[in-house]
Amino acid sequence: MRIALFAHPGGRAFGAVEGPAGTDDPEVLTIAELEGVPFSGIRYTGERWTLADVELLPPILPSKVVGIGRNYAAHASELGNEVPSSPLLFLKPPTSIIGPGAPIRLPIDSKQVEHEAELAVVIGGRGARQVSREDAMKSVFGFTCANDVTARDQQRSDVQFTRAKGYDSFCPLGPWIETDLNWADVGVQALVGTDVRQDGRTKDMIFDVPTLVSYVSHVMTLLPGDVILTGTPAGVGPIVAGESVSVRIEGLGTLTNPVANRA
Repeated sequence: MRIALFAHPGGRAFGAVEGPAGTDDPEVLTIAELEGVPFSGIRYTGERWTLADVELLPPILPSKVVGIGRNYAAHASELGNEVPSSPLLFLKPPTSIIGPGAPIRLPIDSKQVEHEAELAVVIGGRGARQVSREDAMKSVFGFTCANDVTARDQQRSDVQFTRAKGYDSFCPLGPWIETDLNWADVGVQALVGTDVRQDGRTKDMIFDVPTLVSYVSHVMTLLPGDVILTGTPAGVGPIVAGESVSVRIEGLGTLTNPVANRA
């Protein structure tokens, strides 16, 4: 099931995106409004819209976004880093989150902002605190596309990641949450315009999804709706104002955002 958060003439709500699998065409898809938050069960209100007639928002508004660094060996290598022996964690603030179509705003004090296409894990209603790897997937509600936008020059100069990854608009999420995804082996791509820059598969992760959920949950309690970014494959590169960057995940959908200078 595809679950989205959307704005309609009467407000905003979660909805189930309905229509042919494998299409992102808003003229073909419809969205059925749900009661409340979908973690507590799927209940329809009876209201429906064509997807083209509503605005898709970030599909979830988490208390925190936990990033995983260097989780693909080829990406670690392209940045000149060693593969970590355990998951490398960092945080992105909730204020960095934007939804489909919202602009990525480039900070004036960075000369090298780059895209990072990632599969994002959304924690479900039970949360996760010190869960075992065997039980970790019981805490997962679904998956969405993410772009871990990074000011690479600041990441290098600061050593730690907070400033480089924490700017407003540096965490696009969407277009929806897919609750049924073969997360173990799906394609993850980044496109700038029509140019494919990143093209990897989740089977090449160093630490897989259950391992990450369990590991993070032993460091910090994951609340319902929290997001884990699972790392990015090789091919990261610069984005500049006027371009459009897309994250495409096989079996999930495509998240597209324009790039603009910060006003």
